Amino acid sequence: MRIKRGVTTHAKHKKLRAQTKGYSLVRRASVRQARQAVLKALQYQYRDRRNKKRDLRGLWITRINAGVHQFGLSYSAFMGAVKKAGITLDRKILAELAVSQPKAFEAVVDAAKAAK
Repeated sequence: MRIKRGVTTHAKHKKLRAQTKGYSLVRRASVRQARQAVLKALQYQYRDRRNKKRDLRGLWITRINAGVHQFGLSYSAFMGAVKKAGITLDRKILAELAVSQPKAFEAVVDAAKAAK
C-alpha cells in the first residue's frame, strides 16, 4: 500500500503560514514565496541580534558625549579621564546616568576631571 504525504505536507504548510503572520499578499498566500520570506526574515533576525549590540554602543557613546559637552569636555577626553580615575562604570551605565540622573553624572564628571 502506498503512503500518501498529504497530511505531512499540509502540516508543514500550516506551520509555515503561522510563521508568515503579518506578511501581506503573496508572501503569505503562496507556500513558495512564504518559505523564501521566512528564510530571509530568519537571516535578518540572526544578523540583527549582533548589529543591535553595535547600535546600542553607538547610542550610549552619543548620550555620554552630549552629557559631557555641558561640562566642557569631549567624549574621548572624558573616557580617558574616567580610566585614569579608576571609575569602572561601563558606557551603558554612564549613558543611563547622563539621561536619567544628571546630578550623579555630574559627580562622575567631576571625579574624572579631578583625576585628569
